[in-house]
Amino acid sequence: MRLEDIFKERRKHLNLNQEDLAEMAGISLATVKDIERGAGNPSWSTVEKICEVLGLGISFNIKQTV
Repeated sequence: MRLEDIFKERRKHLNLNQEDLAEMAGISLATVKDIERGAGNPSWSTVEKICEVLGLGISFNIKQTV
């Protein structure tokens, strides 16, 4: 699943519209729309802000190689 799909699905699950998410995260509405369309290139801090509002955590995993 892609980041934009995760954000959009979670936002809808929480009954938030794009404007609410933007306001709560302290980012522009245009940024939220771009990210959800897959057209945005958000900074790490923007991703963190959105995750905080949506109650999402970020984790990194090492890929196993053969």
